Amino acid sequence: MEAQRPLSEYMALPASQYSVLDARRIERVDDTTFKCYVGQLKFFSWSVEPVITVSVTVEEGGCTIRLLGCKLQGSSFVEDINDKFSATMTNVVRYRDYVPEPSSDSESDSDSEEGEAAGAQQAAARKEIVSDTTIQVCLEVPTWSSFLPVTSIESAGSGVMQNVLNVMVPRFLAQLRTDYALWAAGDESRKPVGEI
Repeated sequence: MEAQRPLSEYMALPASQYSVLDARRIERVDDTTFKCYVGQLKFFSWSVEPVITVSVTVEEGGCTIRLLGCKLQGSSFVEDINDKFSATMTNVVRYRDYVPEPSSDSESDSDSEEGEAAGAQQAAARKEIVSDTTIQVCLEVPTWSSFLPVTSIESAGSGVMQNVLNVMVPRFLAQLRTDYALWAAGDESRKPVGEI
């Protein structure tokens, strides 16, 4: 169920008022640009810490997050890769009416219709936030790696970016949900959720 203040108003807030920011991992660059520290990821024997910069554009029904840059931090080997790859990413975040999964119960037709009507009425009062992310990575294969199959290099690069998404998107949506609950309850502080 939506709280006292509707999700549509929350999702229309300008990015400058976002306070879903975990102050330990996300830094505001300006009103619409954020730098995100993903945390250390392990690949084979290397440790990689991706740092991504994103822009947030608020649009009707939600926002679009675009990757502006990604730098890998770690050993000199890892950091040398920064000049050899580029990435684009778009994350479209929207809210919509909650649509429950159809029931597979074998009720009678009249019971089923009544249940569906009650379920539809209940669902109309509920909203959900959905995220659709697309990412593309281009990697220049280093000459020294000619002994490695290209598929292994592609797999490692895809793995890094997939792990970045696996960490960042759920964290962002969880913080968004927490911040909405605070905002809807009347909290106007807009203080970062993860602030110590």
